[in-house]
Amino acid sequence: MAIKTDVLIIGGGPGGYVAAIKLGQFGKRSLIVDRDKLGGECLNYGCIPSKALIAAAGQVEKSKKAKEAGFDDPVHRLDWGKVVAWKDQMVGGFVKNVGLLVKGNKSEFLNGAAKFTGAHTAVVEKAGGGAEAVEFEHAVLATGSEAVSLPGFELDGENVLGSKEALDLTKAPGALVVIGGGVIGLEIGTFFAKLGTKVTVVEFTDSILPVIEKDMTVPVSRRLAKLSVDVLTSSKAKSWAKKGRRLEVAVQTPDGARHIACDKILLAVGRAPRSKNLGLEAVGVELDKKGHVVVDTEMLSAVENIYAVGDVAGPPYLAHKASREGVLAAQSIVGKPLEPKGHVPWAVFTDPEISWVGQTDAEAKAAGLQTVVGKFPFLASGRAQAVRETEGFCKVVADKSGGRILGAGFVGPSASDLVGEACLAVSVGATLEQVARTIHPHPTLNEAFAEACEAAMGKPIHMLPLRREAPAAV
Repeated sequence: MAIKTDVLIIGGGPGGYVAAIKLGQFGKRSLIVDRDKLGGECLNYGCIPSKALIAAAGQVEKSKKAKEAGFDDPVHRLDWGKVVAWKDQMVGGFVKNVGLLVKGNKSEFLNGAAKFTGAHTAVVEKAGGGAEAVEFEHAVLATGSEAVSLPGFELDGENVLGSKEALDLTKAPGALVVIGGGVIGLEIGTFFAKLGTKVTVVEFTDSILPVIEKDMTVPVSRRLAKLSVDVLTSSKAKSWAKKGRRLEVAVQTPDGARHIACDKILLAVGRAPRSKNLGLEAVGVELDKKGHVVVDTEMLSAVENIYAVGDVAGPPYLAHKASREGVLAAQSIVGKPLEPKGHVPWAVFTDPEISWVGQTDAEAKAAGLQTVVGKFPFLASGRAQAVRETEGFCKVVADKSGGRILGAGFVGPSASDLVGEACLAVSVGATLEQVARTIHPHPTLNEAFAEACEAAMGKPIHMLPLRREAPAAV
């Protein structure tokens, strides 16, 4: 007999399981089907484990610099195998908790691969063998994305690694070549550099983090140089070969060919949606040229009862974007009025971190708006000086007429945590003056947001408007 459910959810990541929880709150029963574990790529192999390892490596780096703060005998040795084991234990606990949340909200989980056989039917090839037929009223596709490979650099899990395999290494490699100077490559490359790995980044474009405004990436470039990371921009990895116990990567650079010896290769050149082998074409689900499911503002596909959320529905490939879309799909399924999707913030966990929400100055001008920009350097922040994390700044972009905040972000300490206030300001259409007159606790890092708003109005308190250098911290 077929399993009958209100909603079939294919994919148990932050888009799928959040949709299931929200549907349960609305009284709908769901069946989540996933080829792997609940939590998806983010919880098991991406967001959570990578940030845990980034934090651990960061502690090593802080310990090495502790003498400057008066610590005569800092400890900076780390058993990386134990750190990875701790990471795995932590992730396992989160997966278990997600399972409890799902089950407590009228949803069940089935480990297997689902494929549509009709608009209201599917078959699931179970991971343990056998198959189950499923009947449903609605379906939500939340299958996420997967790492893209390069010809000649196919992932083998031993020499050429993806992010998943790199996060499971129990020993830092002596030397690592990172192909791709984007978010994933730099996050992982940076924490290995802090562990003593010799890291070389090969980036095809003319700059690291090519989709981010260059002034926001300058502090990251400086930090990479201090960590002795070699960054080869406008360069292409051509091939690799084994040379004894090590590997050698052939790279074409603007200055000619180079051959770089290493122990591991990390491939981080992008991701692609998982939309194949799901039976989508047979039921009429439309895909774009890159394989994303085409959806409307309610996350509904071309088939009236099939939704798509998260990476498979298009970029940006962010967990919080997937979760928000999961909520929107659930609301649409039960006929609830949809809330606005809102601006999708992003954060990059490099050193220093970078975050942003809303329009950049270039995007606002391209939309025909006249803008004002304000910056406040962390060098002028008392809190940043106290914790010895003064690299970077807060940046605010506002409409020149009226001062409405269009976008804002940070590059510097705790940038990923600080952007929350900016998210609210952009979401509600707050003005520079409204943020500036809001009392922020002192001394804190988030004072920088108010100070940047004051700078945009031409009235900064803790720096002189026309001076390039920041004053001493107060």
